[in-house]
Amino acid sequence: MKEALLGRWSLKSWYQDYDDGRVIYPFGENPKGFIDYQPSGHMCCTIVRGDRRKFTTGGQWNADTAEKAGAYDSYLSYSGTFDVSEKAVLHNVEFAIFENWVGSVQKRVFDLDGDTLNLSARLEENTPEARTAILQWKRSDA
Repeated sequence: MKEALLGRWSLKSWYQDYDDGRVIYPFGENPKGFIDYQPSGHMCCTIVRGDRRKFTTGGQWNADTAEKAGAYDSYLSYSGTFDVSEKAVLHNVEFAIFENWVGSVQKRVFDLDGDTLNLSARLEENTPEARTAILQWKRSDA
């Protein structure tokens, strides 16, 4: 099954479906991004807000702290290796914008239907914030 995931996938949607009925779009309703699975067993994922803003107060090193924080809040990226176990893909994180993910395994249940890949993950189980994150990808290297 690992071979079926190989290649580059473009993000189509990302939302979080809360157990209490709320639906949240973490990066708005039009996020952009890709996930890439390589035959070598390496993977890379980048997701950004579709309406991401440019800095107005300086460059990457000297911009206003609030703008730098906004950049962090509108960008998600991690990479490492991956394995497939039954209906889950396991992302073994080596590098991430969120340092706490480094060394972790991000488990994503997958459903592959032709050129559409759905990845989902349960978050904050057994809390008032319990939810399922759902990301839909479309094969982009076909």
